Amino acid sequence: MYGVVTRNAEEVTWDAFDRGFYEVKDVTGRSAEPLPEAVNMVSCFGDNAAADADPSLVPVDDEGNRATREQPYFDWAYVCPTREEYREGLLEIVDDCVAANADVRLDDVGFPRAEYCHCDRCAEAFAASEFDDRLEWRASVITDFVSEAADRIPGRVYLTLYPDPYPGHLYERAGLDLPALAAHVDEFVVPLYDTHYGTTYWLETIAKGFQSALETPFSIELYAVNVDVDNLIHATEVADAYGKDVFFGYDAANAQAALRRLSAEAREGVTHGEPATEE
Repeated sequence: MYGVVTRNAEEVTWDAFDRGFYEVKDVTGRSAEPLPEAVNMVSCFGDNAAADADPSLVPVDDEGNRATREQPYFDWAYVCPTREEYREGLLEIVDDCVAANADVRLDDVGFPRAEYCHCDRCAEAFAASEFDDRLEWRASVITDFVSEAADRIPGRVYLTLYPDPYPGHLYERAGLDLPALAAHVDEFVVPLYDTHYGTTYWLETIAKGFQSALETPFSIELYAVNVDVDNLIHATEVADAYGKDVFFGYDAANAQAALRRLSAEAREGVTHGEPATEE
């Protein structure tokens, strides 16, 4: 099954795609009305607009560095996952999404990096918690939020994962306890983005890592913007060998062209490269 991830409402119903994901709230803070014909997506703790409007929402490390676009490694600003009012706002957005479509995808869930957060609110919450280990406490914060959101979603719950399957990395980096989250999530989505896909051995390696790490079904999301169609087809073949489904991000026309070529070659009995296979 193939899907598209888009900010353009009309693209979610294109015939080339079996499923459309529509960004209702993205990392810029831009918002849109949920669509009944799409799986509506909510960027949870990535939010430039909220961070700009209220800097106190932004996580800080133990040296006081704020998790914003001005810091190395951050492409967008974050909001601390312990901020209750902000979380309530997210849950209200989830409710709006559910009113349009029973399936919802939660995006950008977690703490920004392993060294965050050491704000006063986090320090107080950790001190008052039952946990002695800070990483364990952080994971409980994220699992509790996902549980709250999932309880409001009557359909399929999708959750995006940072593309690092190495044991313990997601737990340490973002507070994502995969076994605990699996109780609330129906399908994980792993974006494996490249602007070229000239080689795909790394894609296969990461996909295989998630196949080993997860019991919950997972799908792979590929980047489609200005990617050569032949390269995108090869990446699709690799992703298809490991993921439940394959989704294409932010260039529906290019993704559609790749899928049409792939379909034509299948009908003609022509293979495009050697698809990856499990050992």
